[in-house]
Amino acid sequence: MKKLVSVCAITALIAGCTTVNPYTGQTQTSKATWGTAIGAATGALIGSTQSSKGALIGGLAGAAAGGGIGYYLDAQAAELRAELASTGVQVVESDDNIRLIMPGNITFKTDSADINSSFYPVLNSVAKVLKKYSNSTVMVSGHTDSTGSAAYNLELSKSRAQSVASYLEGQGVKASRFEVLGMGSSNPIASNSSAEGRSQNRRVEIKIVPNK
Repeated sequence: MKKLVSVCAITALIAGCTTVNPYTGQTQTSKATWGTAIGAATGALIGSTQSSKGALIGGLAGAAAGGGIGYYLDAQAAELRAELASTGVQVVESDDNIRLIMPGNITFKTDSADINSSFYPVLNSVAKVLKKYSNSTVMVSGHTDSTGSAAYNLELSKSRAQSVASYLEGQGVKASRFEVLGMGSSNPIASNSSAEGRSQNRRVEIKIVPNK
């Protein structure tokens, strides 16, 4: 009976984490989910030899181990999305990192590297998740639009990135985890030919890369 419960739980886990491929129309399961399911099944079966509670605990521990980096990223991204909902910060997850895109207009005043006080709660939420998931490098990069000289933009972008990193350090994130970069206008995500595009390019990004 215990084994049946474990198998049912794993089946539910896989079913709940499937997605529809937009190109083929078929359902699919991520590598992280498969790894998590296999680990959970193994842990649950081992734990079931002791008790029902042992099956549950073993399943959870096995899920974390089986999911590996994929599990670690998925869990962290989910918490960041929950914490940053409706703040204007984008949470973008890829295969091996998470990017937080912070628009400059809500983070800083024009031509300033001083963080808007209204943005402190947002950074506090980021710090809380970074401290919980501490096995990662945190790359903070500042970006500008193409208006103004290259030298000025480079300096402003680095100062803004440093302001964000320093604030997060002040909230308890270890300084040794940070890499701070000023990118100036060299890495736009939109066209600088329009006001809307330039607004998107003025930003600070936090790239979270798990340590292997």
